[in-house]
Amino acid sequence: MGMDEAITSIIRLVGGQENINNVWHCMTRLRFDLVDNNKVDQNEIKKLPGVLGAQLQSDQFQIIIGPKVNGWYEQLLAVLGHNESAKPAAKKQERKGLVSLFMDTVSGVFGPIVPAIAGAGMIKGLLAGLIALQLVPAKSDTVVVIDLIASGVFYFLPFFLAVSAAKIFKTNEYLAAAVAACLMYPSLIEAAKALAAHQDGAVSAFWLLDVLPVSVFNYASSVIPVIFSILALSYIHRWVDSFMPDVLKTVFTPTLTLFLAALAALVIIGPIGIWLGKALAYFIEGLFGVSASFAGLIVGAIRPVAILTGMHHAMTPIALQNFSDRGYDMLMPMMFMANMAIAGATFAIWRISKDRQEKTVTLSAAISALLGITEPALFGVLTRYKKAFIAATVASSLASAFIAFFGVRLYGYILSSIFSLPAYIGPYFIFAISGVAIALILSFVLTTVLVGKEQ
Repeated sequence: MGMDEAITSIIRLVGGQENINNVWHCMTRLRFDLVDNNKVDQNEIKKLPGVLGAQLQSDQFQIIIGPKVNGWYEQLLAVLGHNESAKPAAKKQERKGLVSLFMDTVSGVFGPIVPAIAGAGMIKGLLAGLIALQLVPAKSDTVVVIDLIASGVFYFLPFFLAVSAAKIFKTNEYLAAAVAACLMYPSLIEAAKALAAHQDGAVSAFWLLDVLPVSVFNYASSVIPVIFSILALSYIHRWVDSFMPDVLKTVFTPTLTLFLAALAALVIIGPIGIWLGKALAYFIEGLFGVSASFAGLIVGAIRPVAILTGMHHAMTPIALQNFSDRGYDMLMPMMFMANMAIAGATFAIWRISKDRQEKTVTLSAAISALLGITEPALFGVLTRYKKAFIAATVASSLASAFIAFFGVRLYGYILSSIFSLPAYIGPYFIFAISGVAIALILSFVLTTVLVGKEQ
């Protein structure tokens, strides 16, 4: 039996095309969002040539293929596409909760771009280690070159997200990239930088026809504004196409769609995403006014979610302001604890995983998180294991509360990496070490207990 026959069998054994709401893939698995999971014949699917395993995980049906998964995915789309017009509208038997829906969407969007994030994250983490160990001068051409290789993916993340989200939301990928380009256009980013630097002549908004304000923000590395903008694009595209005469569709459907979607992103969706991040920053600042330990408990709990949504950047200005006003900061050590908790949970997934290819990817993500780059672990691993994400959040919260209680602080900005530990040498060093141990061990144990039962 070849791949074509196996793909046909898979469609039949998952309940037929009418039972498939959506399908995507990660590094090693085909992932199905099905109408009725009870229609799946897992045992027969596991017997198919080329299939390494199958399981129902977090309301997703997953078929483990290994490194050839992209070829299987493309063939699956080709087979499904033949009868797309005849496919009835599928309805889930049960509506997913908002958290499950959000996590599944993020997992689906980030799954295909995990290789780029994982590779860049590892390079970025290793560079931070080399600088921290003073093996490479911080201000050198070597650092500049390596950093541009590592940081390019994260800086231009909106483009990657736009294309991937377009596949999930079933809309045109190039229109999606065009919307991301609007958010990333130099005139907007440069205006945002000028505003942040309080330069003379800086503006807070551009006005369209003196009526609509386009707020000036820097959307580089943003997540939520882009994903929701592409979701809006998918609806706008379908709406415009529904009333546009056939003779005009080729030119005017993309024209009107891009204009409306870009305006929605620039005027409404993008600013809302940024202001949510600012609200988070003000909230955190208020927590410290109540109690440092309480702030640690809350900040540690929301940090993984903030990274997941791209709103974690809102915490950095608070830390920098603390360095300026007080000479020290207690927020960045909490960020450190969150990174270590994420690393611990990811190491646990690596240990209990049975798929060789997935173990390789997961180990890379775990090491990257240990080095301070958590995106590969969060987007590539923990969004697929909700209980592991919860375990990391709990460990992050408790470890952050612990170090806050003992007043652990930093006196200068540094990446939240395991190589950052020398920066804590002093009266708080023993508590910083203890916090790292709590974050790593607790998240590892909790993940093993919670997720290990499902393997």
